[in-house]
Amino acid sequence: MSAEAQVGLGSKLGRMRRGFRGWRGQRPFWGGLLTLLGGIPIMYFPYANLTLGTLTIRMATTAGAGSLIIGVLLVVLGLTMWFQPQSRVFAGVAAILLALVSLVVSNFGGFVMGFLLALVGGALGISWVHEKPQKPVRRRAKAPDTGGYAGGTPQTAAGAAPEAAPEAAPEAAPGAGGTTDDLSGTSPSNGTNGRHRAD
Repeated sequence: MSAEAQVGLGSKLGRMRRGFRGWRGQRPFWGGLLTLLGGIPIMYFPYANLTLGTLTIRMATTAGAGSLIIGVLLVVLGLTMWFQPQSRVFAGVAAILLALVSLVVSNFGGFVMGFLLALVGGALGISWVHEKPQKPVRRRAKAPDTGGYAGGTPQTAAGAAPEAAPEAAPEAAPGAGGTTDDLSGTSPSNGTNGRHRAD
């Protein structure tokens, strides 16, 4: 195989891997996988034959049809978590309930293996939350420094006029009788303490 073909194959595999990673990140992948895997032992063991030498042991029980139904439903719920992620809460709750029922119906939940896998898979499906991509923060471009004043108005780095520094309010010019005519009520010299004076 030539070097160009190897590079082309490697880039194709890399694209497929990135695509699968993006697909996997948009759904409760591991919850669906564990739920799907939990259904397999639950529906398999009631129909399995175990051979020990010349002795054949059949695991079939009277609830073989119930085990098959529970196993198939768990597989379907696992696929639902993959292909309908908006139904993940329903699928997770149903998987947990079916796992609990399989303890009684299907050989202790497929000899506890299927029970544990379906239980953990359902819990992962319920708890999965889709991460929304964060929007990049836009920063305003700084205007070049103009060296203080531009057009008679002091400018800041962003081009806006700075806020005036708080200073003491100038007292009004004294009126007749040497009193101030400050009606704002903020001047301590008029003795109003916040009340307006009626003239």
